[in-house]
Amino acid sequence: MPLTVGIAGITGKFARSVVADLLKHPGIKIRGYSRDPTKLSPAISSSPLVHLVQGEANNFDALRSFAKGADVVICCYLGDNQLMLDGQKYFIDACEVEGVKRYIASDYSLDFTKLEFGQLPGKDPMKYIKEYLETKNVKGVHVLIGVFMETLWSRFFGLWDESKTGFAFWGTGEEAWASTTYANAAEYVAEVALDEKAVGVKRFLGDQKTTRQIAELFEGTYGKKPVLENLGSLDDLYKHMHKTRQNNPENIFSWLPLFYHFYCLNGQAYISDALDNQEYATIKPVAFHDFMTVNKLEALAVAQGNVGANI
Repeated sequence: MPLTVGIAGITGKFARSVVADLLKHPGIKIRGYSRDPTKLSPAISSSPLVHLVQGEANNFDALRSFAKGADVVICCYLGDNQLMLDGQKYFIDACEVEGVKRYIASDYSLDFTKLEFGQLPGKDPMKYIKEYLETKNVKGVHVLIGVFMETLWSRFFGLWDESKTGFAFWGTGEEAWASTTYANAAEYVAEVALDEKAVGVKRFLGDQKTTRQIAELFEGTYGKKPVLENLGSLDDLYKHMHKTRQNNPENIFSWLPLFYHFYCLNGQAYISDALDNQEYATIKPVAFHDFMTVNKLEALAVAQGNVGANI
């Protein structure tokens, strides 16, 4: 019997990558949910293996129609806390009513299970959703991959400064970044979706390198020695991020990247101590060197924006 995989938020860049991987497997049917399915490429939207349902995140009837007949669903929502919490609760409830067996939550980040509520505000919804799933008949699945490698090079983290050809970092430079590319993470999510025994927390990693190691790889790849700018200790960052939030709580992008920077580096939320890569050994982890090799120097800062452009 063919496996039917539901994907909510199917027009997003990560979701499209997951779809591309799933369609490589014979006998797979895909149900997609989106506010605007016309954003999908004809290659996906016209596939006889893909059935699309249009609806909002809070449209329970539409969510039920989407979830009906799915063996497993993947949530690829990306948005504010209301979407990530309330939106996923609507989705989970619809899945429970329709008898969906597994729900892959929209996590795809550092190990939020090791964080306390309030430490990293952007991950509180994931903690609540994990608890919510534990009260349901739908089995929760949580895929953790560290930081998306493309995002690490974007302006969000403030680590890579293309104008100076260098790295601006907090800490000593010896703290490690755990990171996985979008495409690599999508491969793992697709395999988890197809593995009916995959439940609970799954941890995958492309690579883990310190800022100084990344700088060395950069020089070896591009032939340019990057500038290293130390912004202060992790203690300095902790004080700075909380002060910034206190002074301007409404301007979330003035302080949230600082919180991510801190919790990616302080070791509390590392995922590398219990990886599940070997469960799907046919997937090759993409290392920082691999990433640099296939991306031109001038493309690093915009790599995130180019994810899924050809899907």
